Amino acid sequence: MIIKDLKSKLSKVKLLVMDVDGTLTDGAMYYSASGEELKRFSTRDGMGITLLQKSGIKTAIVTSEASQIALKRGEKLKIDKIILGSKDKTSALEELCKYFEINIEEIAYIGDDVNDLHAMKMAGISACPGDSVESIKNIADYICIANGGNGAVRELCEKILKAQEKPIILTENW
Repeated sequence: MIIKDLKSKLSKVKLLVMDVDGTLTDGAMYYSASGEELKRFSTRDGMGITLLQKSGIKTAIVTSEASQIALKRGEKLKIDKIILGSKDKTSALEELCKYFEINIEEIAYIGDDVNDLHAMKMAGISACPGDSVESIKNIADYICIANGGNGAVRELCEKILKAQEKPIILTENW
């Protein structure tokens, strides 16, 4: 689903806020015999985030899980703000607006499940992976072709960059 003023909304984005499980990952949780939890992330999503950052757009993770895996991935990607264990993502968005000194309309939010619904309704523009739950697809401004953990975040990053007429390539000195 694509809205008529998608380009207009994307052109205002100053902050991309991402959910983790089902958005930056495929939603699966892997456990070893000793109980160690593992998650799979896409390097292409990571490059999309890097491209946004290099163009001056800030990034944030807001996840309801208090996951050290999400923290480590966020640190590796140099995410500007990481909020773990958030049971109220709308309050998290308000906190991010204050932290980055931006308006809610300047936030793009990508999430995949019902715990993202209120934050998605609140953000200036909302997106979801192609394999999101139906209630999220019904309210998203943009439904990615790619699934969670398989390029959905990269797809949204490129849409933001194109709308803002910023390059989707890096210089050699990145």
